[in-house]
Amino acid sequence: MNEIIDLIATDASAADISDKIKDALYSKATEKIESQRSDVAVSMFDSPTEDEVTAELETSEDE
Repeated sequence: MNEIIDLIATDASAADISDKIKDALYSKATEKIESQRSDVAVSMFDSPTEDEVTAELETSEDE
């Protein structure tokens, strides 16, 4: 953040300032994604699928 302020204060080019802002936003987005990745993976891939649940129900009904 301080780098962006320094670029603005030193009258850097708009492209340089824009690139720094994009880099900062990309970095924050990456951190958020990485922090949520394991939770999403568990919720998506760790739960039984509908076929597994149906197979379990059929097995218990056969008994």
